[in-house]
Amino acid sequence: MALLEIRNIVRRFGDFTAVDGVSMDIEAGEFFTLLGPSGCGKTTLLRMIAGFDSPQSGEMLLDGKDLASIAPEKRPIHTVFQSYALFPHMTVAENIAFPLRMRKLGKGEIGERVRQSLEDVRLADRGGRYPGELSGGQRQRVALARALVNRPRLLLLDEPLAALDMKLREQMQLELINLQKEVGITFIYVTHDQTEALALSHRIAVMNGGKVEQLDEPSKIYDSPKNRFVADFIGTCNLIDAEVSVAGEEKMVLQIRGLGEVAARNPGAIGGAKGILALRPEKVRIAAQLAPESDENHFKGRVHDFLYMGDVTVYIVEVGEGVHIEALLPNSTAGRPRILAVGDPVEIAWRYDAGTFLDG
Repeated sequence: MALLEIRNIVRRFGDFTAVDGVSMDIEAGEFFTLLGPSGCGKTTLLRMIAGFDSPQSGEMLLDGKDLASIAPEKRPIHTVFQSYALFPHMTVAENIAFPLRMRKLGKGEIGERVRQSLEDVRLADRGGRYPGELSGGQRQRVALARALVNRPRLLLLDEPLAALDMKLREQMQLELINLQKEVGITFIYVTHDQTEALALSHRIAVMNGGKVEQLDEPSKIYDSPKNRFVADFIGTCNLIDAEVSVAGEEKMVLQIRGLGEVAARNPGAIGGAKGILALRPEKVRIAAQLAPESDENHFKGRVHDFLYMGDVTVYIVEVGEGVHIEALLPNSTAGRPRILAVGDPVEIAWRYDAGTFLDG
């Protein structure tokens, strides 16, 4: 039995359906992420798990018990918000101790739990400081320690790293992964940041328009998107209109206007089906000249535009009439790599199974 079972949850605000028949199971000890654009329903779903909002229909079961009958403050669930919500007039230790004092635990037990929580988040020497004396990352860790001090069954995190700069956010991502492993508590994490979700999660539920578009492990969502929305929302992806010319069990042939025949994978498609070819830029080889390999699509074109990113250069290559394909070239060669210029003739290639045909 899953730790948290969500069954056909619906939440409407007037004529707007924020969560539309969502169902999912979340396992004990899992780092589970709700991912999607603003307004997709992820935060509304999180608020219903916490008890700050109520569904109009459906049910949520925690350890097999219906959460509807349990008041928010009685649920073994804690939430960490983006704002941290620390008391500025209390020390770090006092902030962490606050929920324990509300439960009227003994002074000795409170002291021991606070000490352990400070060690968990590597702030053992900061207990006497005030929040205003800490960095953003340290305040985030205090908020985590306060949420974890009661050892909840579930820890809900609502975009907790959104206010941090990029380098600090990356550092905190590593700390969150390690902390979740150490304490073994189930994390349910809300974010609109695809890279963050891919880095942190055991599984991801990609949401759109109040529904779950795809729920799976990060690598499977990235490599095998279920539909156009997931392919487009997760990372960068070439999405090219295509029609199935020849359907096969493992390999199919697509017809792409302005490009011709392209081999791809999707054993479930049928001849004549229309949809898109989804192809990740890093799967596309690019060079002034390429030796064709077996099971590859191979085309000649010209550099239409490029974007130098430091570690990689992203090229937009025009192949055929009106068809542009994005390719990614790592700048990992010794010395200063030569950047292909706009207008340069190039060749691109990718294995047939690097591209996925998606219906619709």
